[in-house]
Order: sequence, then structure tokens, then C-alpha cells
Amino acid sequence: MKGFFNRIAVVDLTAGQFSVEPVADETYERYMGGKGLASYLLCEMNPARVDPLAPDNHLIFAAGPATGTVTWGSSRYGVFTKSPLTNFYCESYSGGRVPEKISATGYDAIVFKGKADRLTVVEIDEDGIKFHDATDLSGLDTFDTESRVRQMCPDAGIVVVGPAAENGVAFATIKNDGYRCAGRTGAGTVLASKNVKAVAFRGKRKRTIHDPKTLSSISKDLAAESKENPGVKAYKTMGTSQLVNVLNTVGAFPSEYWKKGHCPHYENINADALHERCEIKPHACAKCFLACGRMGRVKEGRHKGMELEGPEYETIYAFGGLCMIDSIEEIAFLNRLCDSLGMDTITTGNLCSFAMEAYGLGKSDFEIRYGDVQNTEKLIRRIAEKQGIGEILAKGIVPAAKHWDMEERAVHVKGLEPAGYDPRVLKGMGLGYATSDRGACHLRATFYKPELSGVIDPDTIEGKAELFIDYEDRLTIFDTLILCRFFRDLYTWELLEEVVPALTGIDGSKESLKQIAGNIAAKVREFNVTEGLVRKDDSLPTPFFDPLEDSGAGITENEFGRLLEDYYQIRGF
Repeated sequence: MKGFFNRIAVVDLTAGQFSVEPVADETYERYMGGKGLASYLLCEMNPARVDPLAPDNHLIFAAGPATGTVTWGSSRYGVFTKSPLTNFYCESYSGGRVPEKISATGYDAIVFKGKADRLTVVEIDEDGIKFHDATDLSGLDTFDTESRVRQMCPDAGIVVVGPAAENGVAFATIKNDGYRCAGRTGAGTVLASKNVKAVAFRGKRKRTIHDPKTLSSISKDLAAESKENPGVKAYKTMGTSQLVNVLNTVGAFPSEYWKKGHCPHYENINADALHERCEIKPHACAKCFLACGRMGRVKEGRHKGMELEGPEYETIYAFGGLCMIDSIEEIAFLNRLCDSLGMDTITTGNLCSFAMEAYGLGKSDFEIRYGDVQNTEKLIRRIAEKQGIGEILAKGIVPAAKHWDMEERAVHVKGLEPAGYDPRVLKGMGLGYATSDRGACHLRATFYKPELSGVIDPDTIEGKAELFIDYEDRLTIFDTLILCRFFRDLYTWELLEEVVPALTGIDGSKESLKQIAGNIAAKVREFNVTEGLVRKDDSLPTPFFDPLEDSGAGITENEFGRLLEDYYQIRGF
């Protein structure tokens, strides 16, 4: 099959062995690569109801048929496993330069199973595998770990975990290229549970493309056509932080632990503040002309001289909105702290805000109030170390809410907290949060975009599920290739109908691609149902059915019920 290597690598950490297994063309025709192949493998390999931190829980790195090619937006890899945070399906993606190194190993997926007998760095190339003793890296932060492993494995693409993952924090990340993260649902925790501190990828394999001339022409035209695209210009100029103004304007910027949709200090934490108070340079992954990343250096104050990439919109909403921290420099500091420890900033910010609620209600004796930077830093460190209150929060929102008897106040779906788009204003996001396989995810359909841009009115219920599924299917194809979400307005169905056959030779008609997306949706659903998913798990948390305190905006249970019923009917669930 063109576009694929037709083989996967299986790393048995317990036995210290490595094997190469073939993949049939029929599997690619049904699921393609990336998410499709990895989901199929996860269903085939994982024992039902396995403990996420048990050696038998498999963890899979996958690239897609677009990775390592001239396709714009293709420098992405995915990680797939069973989540220690939600106990359901885990998928997490990252960009940077490492994805092309993963692809160059010559495997469509690399599967880890078992557990090493000591902390280990795994080095993988096209010919085999090496295990390096990493006991001297124990407890190192992600930045120091990557630096040390780079000395050990020069010229490799390196992914690492930090101390939070080693300590078993349920939402630990996998880091690469300094600041890029496979962030959500705890993939880093699973990797660390296997005694793997880092993985180094190297190789020289290249994919055989079905129609390289057409693919090259498509990429050349896309770059030329995008030069004056307003969305492209906006991402390159302001990055994702531009959304702070947008979401505050429409009243959907989550604030004070999801009670309000507007943050009074938003001008202190928006894109203008970031670019005024930090020296900023746009930064891009490989094969990208958007350059949405913000390489920054703080100009003044107690963090003067601190460097980082970010903060992204989601980190700003989590700490600036939910926790009500009113300084972009302090948010940047907390961002870098989470990055160094290897923790997801969305979940961490939500949990810090939840702790603020718990203290205010007299449920917790850890003194932390809205806007309290000092104690937020202290809390983050305690979570990473699993000390005191940190041990409670390190398990995630569901156990923490139960511990404090705050289950009716906890905002999550399937144990994963939502991103920064309030569904009481953007009702389609409510459907997205509820039905996402990995929990309250904003990325599987990115449906905030059509609701914010006027493609469909946010308050519309009739016909919304059908449009939602169209977006979800198209972006599932993104995850099989694997393409960056921020190219969603550029890779229309019409362009994908050209790109997919050029890469693989697979039928690229919209009907065929939607069938593949449906196959993947059914396969992932199968995984989650096996792990205990029931219909009530596809629901919104109780607080979302209470109107926002500042605007009164809301979504009713009847409105949400109609969206969900329509979705189920179309999907055949």
C-alpha cells in the first residue's frame, strides 16, 4: 500500500525484545493510518478492562501517511493507549520536528507493552532497538531530561516524561522539542508506568507516495493560495492567544470555575498583553507556514528573562479565567512550570480552580483563593509530588470531587475537563464535549469554529448534529493522515479528495472517506464500550445546565438531549 510502510514495531519491555509485524493492505483501506491504525491495534491487543498502569496496557506511537512528505501541516504524531485519568480511550497528539523522525524509523506504528525492570531510555531505528539505563535521569524535569538524552542519542527525535509522570500523576504529558506536548488524558503517565523515561527515534526511511507529482502540486498551490488568507495571517501574527478577546466578546470565556463567561481582566492576559510584555517570535513546526507558536521572553518583573513557547489560549483560559490570575507573565510562569514537571495545563488549571472552590466552601483546608499565584504554584508542585492535597488532585477531578463531596459541582465529561469554550453559549460544543471518545475534548470536531464564524448560529439545535458529524468525520481523516487542526479551513473535503489518493491510492471520494471515519468511530466506540462506557457517560456535567451568572446564557437539558439523540441516530449508536 503506497503511503505506508506496511509494518509495525512491537517493543516488549518486560522481555527486552523487539519484533516487526506486517500490516495487511485491507487494514489501511478500512482505517488508514494514524488514529485509524492505532485504534484498530489497541482493540486487537489490549485485554478488556486492563488497569491503565498495568504492563498489559499497550501504548502506541503512530505517524500518518502524510508525515515526512511535502504535505503542509503534517508534522504530527499521535499516542494511543487506555487513559489512567478516564479509564477510557486515550489519544493525544503533538507536533514539532520529532514526528518526521518517528516516520523515518520506517514503521506506521510503534507499540510498547510490558514494563522495563529499571528506568530506561528506548532508542528505536529502522534496524532495531537499544535500551539505555536511565536511573540517573530519575526525577529530572522534562527540559533537563531531553538535554541529557540528546547527548546520549544525538540527531534523534526525542520524547520524554517528567517527574509528574514518574510519580503517577494521572494527567502527565509526553514532551518533545522543548515545549510540544502530547498533553491530554495521561499518556505520559502510562509511558512512565512502563519505566520508560524517554524514547529516541532515528532512521532514514521514506514513504513511497502514490502520486508524488500531484501531491507536490497540491502543496505548492496551497502555500501560494494561503499567503493572503486572513486566518493564516492571524495565527502567524497573534497565535492562539487571539481567542481570549474572541471568547470574552461572545461571553464564552470560562471564568471563576465555570460560573461566568467573561473575565474582567481579560485585557491583561490577551494576545496584546502577551506581545507587549514579552519578546515574541512566531515559531512553526516542520512543514508549516502558520507559525502559530509563540517563542517568548518575559521583559520585566519577577520573571524577567524567562523563556518559553506559549502560553497558548487553553493555558491562558485555565489559569487566567478559571483561576482568575490577572497577569500574562504569571500565566507564562505557571505554563513553564507545568511543562517542566510534565503536566497537562488544561487539567491542572481546572484542578487548581476546583481547589479554590473547595476552600471557599470549607471543603479543603489548603488556603487558596482566586487570583492567588503563590499558592497556585505551591499547589502545582504538590500535585506533581503527590503530597498532601496534591495526592488528592493528582488522581484527577472524579476522585477529588468524591473526596470533597463536590460531585455535583465538578465540571468534566468521562473524567476529562473541557477546554475554554463554554457550551452554554456555544451549544454545539456541548455535543462535542459529551460525545468525544476521550472525554470533554474540543479538538475532535473543533466545532467552536463554525459557531463563532457564523457558519451556524450557536443557539441553533435543528440540524446541528448533522453538521457536527460532518466536521467530526473530516477531522477524523485529519487524524489518520495526521494533519494539524489549524489547517482545518484549508483542507476542505474537496482538497482531501485529492490529497488522500495522491498519498495512498485509496479512494478519496467524500463518501469513501466518511465511511473510513465511520469505521474508526465504531472501532473506538467498541473499545470504550468494552471498558464500561454507558449512555450516561455521553452527558454534560450538572453545572452546565445552570445559566452563566454574568450573562444568563444557558443550554437546557431538552436542547442537549435533542442534540445527543440526533447524533446517536446519525451515528447508529
